[in-house]
Amino acid sequence: MGFIKEFKEFAVKGNVLDLAIAVVIGAAFGAIVKSLVEDIITPAILTPALKAANLSNLSQLVVPGTAIKYGNFLSQIISFLIIAFSLFVMIMAINRFKKKEAVAPTVAPAPTKQELLLEEIRDLLAKKA
Repeated sequence: MGFIKEFKEFAVKGNVLDLAIAVVIGAAFGAIVKSLVEDIITPAILTPALKAANLSNLSQLVVPGTAIKYGNFLSQIISFLIIAFSLFVMIMAINRFKKKEAVAPTVAPAPTKQELLLEEIRDLLAKKA
């Protein structure tokens, strides 16, 4: 029973759940970027280059006489750059937000009645001495 309890505590920890959520969101974001590259960037920007090479798809770019598909590789590089840039911008924004939180000054709480009375007593004793 101890093993199951330990596993349950591990699986329900915030870090594990956060990681699982990040993986799911990352996969979804990867699919969005893949669609952006294949369905928007490739047709809109790379179509003239593909037409010059008499190709209709980026995946048809291959080294002649081999199975090396450098078109797919170029597509993955574009996807990686988009994802890396997006994460960079997101982390920059998070860091700026954290810096603003850290810079905010903390206001000391007002002294309580007891502290005020003690200060008066201290001041009176200082005057007598």
